[in-house]
Amino acid sequence: MQVCIGRSCCSLLTPKNYVNRSNFGTCSVNWLAQNGTCSSSRHHNFKVAQAHHRQTWLPGLDPPPYLDQTLAGDFGFDPLGLGEEPQALKWYVQAELIHARFAMLGVAGILFTDLLRVTGLRNLPVWYEAGATSYSIANTKTLLIVQLILMGFVENKRYMDFLNPGSQAQEGSFFGLEAAFEGLEPGYPGGPLLNPFGLAKDIKNAHEWKLKEIKNGRLAMVAALGIFVQASVTHVGPIDNLIQHLSDPWHTTITQKLLGSGS
Repeated sequence: MQVCIGRSCCSLLTPKNYVNRSNFGTCSVNWLAQNGTCSSSRHHNFKVAQAHHRQTWLPGLDPPPYLDQTLAGDFGFDPLGLGEEPQALKWYVQAELIHARFAMLGVAGILFTDLLRVTGLRNLPVWYEAGATSYSIANTKTLLIVQLILMGFVENKRYMDFLNPGSQAQEGSFFGLEAAFEGLEPGYPGGPLLNPFGLAKDIKNAHEWKLKEIKNGRLAMVAALGIFVQASVTHVGPIDNLIQHLSDPWHTTITQKLLGSGS
């Protein structure tokens, strides 16, 4: 078998091989293995090219060996070496996934409520003051206690499933509602409630869906950080920031705001 990419070639002797060489591009290779099966070199050329042209967060960087593209969204980013230990890497993957989902929900909630507030459709506080607002359904302390109980219960079950995958889907572990929260694998709950459209029932072959989720989640985390900084500097919501920028795009930018806040 011979695989050539550009001018570099790697040769492996195989019985009954036929090689058609060229100076540039790829070499077409056909061979018969001893068991009589026939294969094409196109698949092997693609694999070699993929290995040499792996996408990394910094072009030309050699990723650490423990980031071997088996994880969704793996672009070799771990400058501090936090994932060198396999168990720690598993935990960081779950932590990133949860933070990404919270960020997507948070950014969507901030933008939607801020749009309702700015357009006057609802009398809502700006997002960073919403936590101090009193609501008619219950006082702030009651809401906080209820949230701590509910979130604590959910997070405890998630952690137990991380330690012992599948343990929280056993019969009797959730008031007989286990089928409604059919766990696919740690970090990916399923069932009709959390996966109503059945987009990733075969979670082992759902790499594309996982990649889309983590990419959107990382973008949402960056967006959330931007919203936090904007609120700290400008003391208004993101929709107000956008309106101000569009009204004077050359003079109302992050640079002018940061310089103005420091003076």
